[in-house]
Amino acid sequence: MNFKNFQVPYQVNERYAQKIAYFSMEFAVHQPLKIYSGGLGFLSGSHMRSAYELRQNLIGIGILWKFGYYDQARNQDQTLQVTWTEKIYNFLEDTGIRFQIMIHDAPVWVKALYLAPETFNTAPMFLLSTDVPENDYVSQTITHRLYDANVATKLAQFILLGVGGAKLIDELGFNPDRYHLNEAHGLSAAFYLLNKFKSVDKLRERLVFTTHTPEEAGNEKHDIYLCHKMSYFCGLSIDEVRKLTGIQDDQFNHSLAALRFAKLANGVSQLHGHVSREMWAKYPGICEIISITNAQNLRYWADKQLYRFSDDNDEAAFDDRKHWLKRRAFEIVADQSGKVFDPNVLTIVWARRFAGYKRADFLTTNMERFEKLLSNTKHPVQIIWAGKPYPSDYAAITQFNNLVNLSKNYKNVAVLTGYELALSKRLKQAADVWLNNPRVPREASGTSGMTAAMNGAVNFSTDDGWIPEFADHGNNSFVVPKGNYAKMSTEEQDQYDLDKLYEILEQEILPLYYDNYHTWRQVVQNGMRDVVLKFESNRMADEYYALLYK
Repeated sequence: MNFKNFQVPYQVNERYAQKIAYFSMEFAVHQPLKIYSGGLGFLSGSHMRSAYELRQNLIGIGILWKFGYYDQARNQDQTLQVTWTEKIYNFLEDTGIRFQIMIHDAPVWVKALYLAPETFNTAPMFLLSTDVPENDYVSQTITHRLYDANVATKLAQFILLGVGGAKLIDELGFNPDRYHLNEAHGLSAAFYLLNKFKSVDKLRERLVFTTHTPEEAGNEKHDIYLCHKMSYFCGLSIDEVRKLTGIQDDQFNHSLAALRFAKLANGVSQLHGHVSREMWAKYPGICEIISITNAQNLRYWADKQLYRFSDDNDEAAFDDRKHWLKRRAFEIVADQSGKVFDPNVLTIVWARRFAGYKRADFLTTNMERFEKLLSNTKHPVQIIWAGKPYPSDYAAITQFNNLVNLSKNYKNVAVLTGYELALSKRLKQAADVWLNNPRVPREASGTSGMTAAMNGAVNFSTDDGWIPEFADHGNNSFVVPKGNYAKMSTEEQDQYDLDKLYEILEQEILPLYYDNYHTWRQVVQNGMRDVVLKFESNRMADEYYALLYK
């Protein structure tokens, strides 16, 4: 295939004729391609699938991580072991494109690989790698590990995605109408484009930005002198960068610079858009921030048979299918933990990235109530935990390991490793209740509950992220009502949420499941229907064209 003057290799729908280059640090398009860590990747993966389904004129730009994020293995005592294994991807095509970019004042060779649309039903995707023999070993390691813990390596990764991605687009001759940064990792593209267009106004016409982080501290900041030394600013002096970005202190805030360079930005839920506008309001010169709520791809995620039986009002077949899905997922539980779970028992699943504010171990913070829940013979429960902590987040790894050790005491509690796309889907099929209890308002969107609903699980959540736009308590989900969090300390907020969580679980969810299954099934099916109406990624991909790329 010739990659000069590249055009998407399918008939473009004229509604989506504008050319878009979409930059993301991670993409979760399918289990065999392990270049993602969590929600950001799941979101961009669904976006690529919907762009293909809608025949949009869009290409994805990412990085080919040689060792992926990491492989989640176990130590001898079952606790978490971080391992790194080289990945082989014979389904990617070498474009033959090679070029150099400057990193740390030295030329680094970059090669581009191509993921064709028909391979996994995605928009065309280009993945960059520095793991080539022309580079020295240090330069080769830039694309070894997603979100490398070394600060200089991480900055080099940002430069590769931004500068390397923008230069690749020139090599392809693609000439996009919009450069879309999914989070600020690829912001260095703006400095490359400034050199190209020679004008901030011309840059601004073409740059749009999606922010995923609902708190200032979570936005990437790096020492401005280190950024300069690393060639992040594409030859501009620090004084010129300060003048252009308005950033006067020594910490270069990538998101703030993106909001000042972009024509338009978006938050990833209605609530997150509101939180973002408040959060950045004190900074002059930022662009407008709208909301485009995240969504997930139905064709990839949903269990089609559940939907068919639901549409046909075939209750027996629907129940039988959910029962079978649970039983199949419980084979994985038995294989990993030696515990045989019962498909007739209400199963609670908490599975996503382990991070402090997501409160993975929340149910266990009151052991008396936890014991009571697990030993209830009238309304029995089974609980599964899974998820990958960041490999250097020792607090989150400790949390994971504490749950592993706790689970050894119970036959109805399991902690699984290897939480990637395939296991994620299986656990959503295993779940009757998909538990999500982040500390409000710290979850920007949190899309795992969308795909859980697509597999016949009922969302049970604190009222954060996408949930306020979806939830109808007792009808399609169960929600912890917001407290007056602004007047509460963190400890008070946690206590309030925990009390409400147990109250709803013990007084509403368990009795409904065991004593009124007909109504329970209706709640499940309402959730399945409602999630498709507003949280399917074709709606989201369409809104990006209508609202952000316009």
